[in-house]
Amino acid sequence: MSHSFLNPSELHDPTQFGYSHTASVPAGTGLVFVAGQYGSGSDGMVVSDIFAEQVQRAFRNVGVALAAHGLKLNHVVQLRTYVVNLGFEELGVIAKIIQSIWDANPPTQTLIGVASLAMPEMRFEVEAVAALSPLV
Repeated sequence: MSHSFLNPSELHDPTQFGYSHTASVPAGTGLVFVAGQYGSGSDGMVVSDIFAEQVQRAFRNVGVALAAHGLKLNHVVQLRTYVVNLGFEELGVIAKIIQSIWDANPPTQTLIGVASLAMPEMRFEVEAVAALSPLV
């Protein structure tokens, strides 16, 4: 893998919350930026009003976008997530889903509570940055 995660012992262990404090990529590594993905089907419509299903589908969509570049979710080094009406329940859902994808090595993540997203039925959106193998 072309990247690594580090969680300094002087900081709390963030992995239980579904993120790492830092990520590094070697010099010459290409990056793929994935625009905000949400719980949509191929028609662009939100597939469910259930928060967990929106989160799962959004990460599935990130995986589809990465696959177009020959990458997988384990290439992700950074997430930026947006949640409407963010609360502890939503945090738990997100952490559980991220742990199911990345296990003990989750990417860095910034989680932002927002009043609304692009469509009224959207409750979750995620952007991703993935690292390609170092360029030779």
